[in-house]
Amino acid sequence: MEMQWLRTFADAAETLNFRKTAERLMLSQPSVTVHIRQLEAYLGTRLFDRVKNRVVLTEEGRHFKQQAASLVERFDSTVDELQSFAQGYRRKWTIAISPLMAETVLPYVLHAFTKAHPDLELVIRVEESEAIEGLVESGEVSAGISALPPLKRVILHEVVYEDPLLLIVPRDAYDDEHGPVVSGEDALRQHFIFTHHHPVFWEELLVKLRVQLPGIRTMTVTQAHIAKRFIQEGLGVSFLPRSMVRRELIEGRLMEARFELFPLTAVATYFLARSMGALEKDFLSRIQSVYFQ
Repeated sequence: MEMQWLRTFADAAETLNFRKTAERLMLSQPSVTVHIRQLEAYLGTRLFDRVKNRVVLTEEGRHFKQQAASLVERFDSTVDELQSFAQGYRRKWTIAISPLMAETVLPYVLHAFTKAHPDLELVIRVEESEAIEGLVESGEVSAGISALPPLKRVILHEVVYEDPLLLIVPRDAYDDEHGPVVSGEDALRQHFIFTHHHPVFWEELLVKLRVQLPGIRTMTVTQAHIAKRFIQEGLGVSFLPRSMVRRELIEGRLMEARFELFPLTAVATYFLARSMGALEKDFLSRIQSVYFQ
């Protein structure tokens, strides 16, 4: 039996459409039909029937569907493990990280961390903060970095750092020494405010803003890197954690506006793990060491 026959059956059993399976596996549709027929001949039983121009699983096909998917998954996992071994990796460590963290502190950490652990295959999963605790709890990832603290006591957590919020506005034509002070109140009244790109602070912040500045216009933009790009293009303004815009402020691509209507809160970033072993402690210490206050 060839693995490709099994892979084709597993996909076709899910789609119940040979054309879709051909597209997903980058095969011709006749090749899909041939693979299924060869597998049926090898097993000595029919796996599909045709009913009114569509394919359906036979009773035997339904029985075999889960086993086939499991065999394909195990085969692919074994091949991946062998390829990792051939590259010199002897351990695998998977970390889930929020999009905010992925484009701020993480790049500074990875080079030194992987150099210090050359036998470690590091897998980075960029996930929304709401999903990270569940991934850590299930063991699907070894650790996580999230904008949300864990809700369950079985998850250990530590604050990586606390980040002040800044009101970020498009760059104007003046330089920093001679330009007028940018008024946060004017910026908020004159532009769209991009909201909900962070899971913690927006609801409370919007209530306060609407009390102080009735009539403000908001636009939901759920990814912070998109909000930053929109601000650079002059489409609006937003409140962002300082670490998220540190480079753009230094390079003069964005500006901070003075905001005095009420104190802005700080937001925390959390490290989550089921246990704090040597790898977890090393990774956490490296993140904390590169965060610029």
